[in-house]
Amino acid sequence: MAAGSSGNTPARPAARTPTRSEQRLAGRLARGEERALKQIEKEYSGLLRGYLQQVLGDRATAEDVLQQVMLEVWQRGKSFDPSRASVSTWVMMIARSRAIDHLRRRVPEPHDPSVTASLIDRMAPQEHIAETLAEQWQMAHLLTQLPREEAQILRMRFHEELSQREIAARTGIPLGTVKTRMVSALARLRMLMEREV
Repeated sequence: MAAGSSGNTPARPAARTPTRSEQRLAGRLARGEERALKQIEKEYSGLLRGYLQQVLGDRATAEDVLQQVMLEVWQRGKSFDPSRASVSTWVMMIARSRAIDHLRRRVPEPHDPSVTASLIDRMAPQEHIAETLAEQWQMAHLLTQLPREEAQILRMRFHEELSQREIAARTGIPLGTVKTRMVSALARLRMLMEREV
């Protein structure tokens, strides 16, 4: 056991190192600058809207929930800590929570107590889907930050489940180049993921 740690205290995750732009944005949010909210909306509303539409299955409902998310971002702006999570992670956590809240409200109030258990059982898969989709949308957002050629190769490998040989055949890129780009893309993606957490 490490010095200074006790068996009962859970390990705290290491603080992430925020970028300068995240630090500036956090400061602007803490001061209540409306431009900070507009910046978040400009950069992340597409990501949030796509996620919410997929989870909720309805464009109008997704727009309503997106407005709730942006309101909550504004209200909680003073508490945003970029050393704990990136902006995209933070806004996706809020969106996931609001989506789950909305899904829960869709379940009618049971009048018969014996029905309650079955309603809870039906709700659990929807919450799991909301979490899984949040992770997928966040990964898609990270892929947009890679060079286009590298992101394309990763999408073909992991979304379409093509082998490196199949990617080379489909794209006309030499197999060695496909392998090199994949290694580079995975290294960049790993760095981006580490910055997110």
